[in-house]
Amino acid sequence: MLTLITNGSILTPTGWLDGATIKIDGSRIIGIENGTTLPANTSLAEIDIIDAQGAYIIPGGIDLHLHGGGGHDFLECSEEAFRAAIAAHMHHGTTALYPTLAAASREMMAEAIRTTKKLMAEENSPIMGLHIEGPYLNLKMAGGQIPEYIKNPDVEEYTSLLAIGDCIKRWDASPELPGAIEFGQCLASKGIVASIAHTTAGYDEVKAAYEAGYSHATHFYNAMTGVHKRREFKHEGTIESIYLLDGITVELVADGIHVPPAILRMVHKFKGVERTCLVTDAMACSASDSNNLFDKRVIIEDGVCKLSDRSALAGSIATMDRLWRTMVQQAGIPLEDVVRMSSETPARIMGIYDRKGSLESGKDADIVLLDKDLNLRGVMACGEWVEGTLKV
Repeated sequence: MLTLITNGSILTPTGWLDGATIKIDGSRIIGIENGTTLPANTSLAEIDIIDAQGAYIIPGGIDLHLHGGGGHDFLECSEEAFRAAIAAHMHHGTTALYPTLAAASREMMAEAIRTTKKLMAEENSPIMGLHIEGPYLNLKMAGGQIPEYIKNPDVEEYTSLLAIGDCIKRWDASPELPGAIEFGQCLASKGIVASIAHTTAGYDEVKAAYEAGYSHATHFYNAMTGVHKRREFKHEGTIESIYLLDGITVELVADGIHVPPAILRMVHKFKGVERTCLVTDAMACSASDSNNLFDKRVIIEDGVCKLSDRSALAGSIATMDRLWRTMVQQAGIPLEDVVRMSSETPARIMGIYDRKGSLESGKDADIVLLDKDLNLRGVMACGEWVEGTLKV
């Protein structure tokens, strides 16, 4: 059936269209126009017309970094856990995502890879690929990662995991570790996004990593160094180094806690919309009434996950709709920029902009409706309304 969403403000790649209509046939967008024109030779019985009542109509969020939700973590590795976590986030505006694995054993990673491959093969799957955060991380900057799993890059391990299938689309590491440069070169040669994470790297190390293929920075400002002193001399940190290298893109856990609003504004100002994306870094307890934290070292306090000794943040309980509200209402960034950072930019970073990331004819019908207070009113993924979210 043909679906028309009318009477809304549609964000297109060229700007807002007020009072416009978006047309969906099956899983794809087939047109966007001012006003409402019914297709020729089509009866009203063949059309589902949705009155958006002046809502914002925007592309669905693409989350590059989330560990779970709905009471489940992707490290559970089962289809049931994956489906529950994904469904929970789709109810909050995420329509495409990259399940993320924290540092884990080889066996757990292999099982998660196999589950990802199976679910990705399903028609109109919201899973775009797998993201592995670790275990090749600097122990000094472990944060909420499980220390027992952290190690230097292991060539035999990562080549064997990569051989299981081509669903791994991003892998994070600390570039200062022995073997990390070769690891980044390996990932880049396979078209996998290599990201700088949990690191003490200075400018020379970040620059060497960038030249080796590292093109992204994981949860920018978190688990990385800033400018600091060693005795009487100041030294640049990872943060300043990433700012200086224009080609490195960044992601922000934009819950207003991992990165405060003033710094969210600063990243928007200096890295810009085209090089900044928004992620939830969500844990199992996000989008859920469940108290399942998966990692028993973690507590929820002040609207965020922390290690129980309060030595570090350990992930978020954020959802995509919370990121939109935080960026607009707390950081004061225009909605159109915020939406691009949650849809267009992640799609470009991951090489899926040909079908995701904007509202255009021929692209997947991944559509979100927000009211003027940025509350969720509807979520459509590949032309299907996510159950229970259509509230216009």
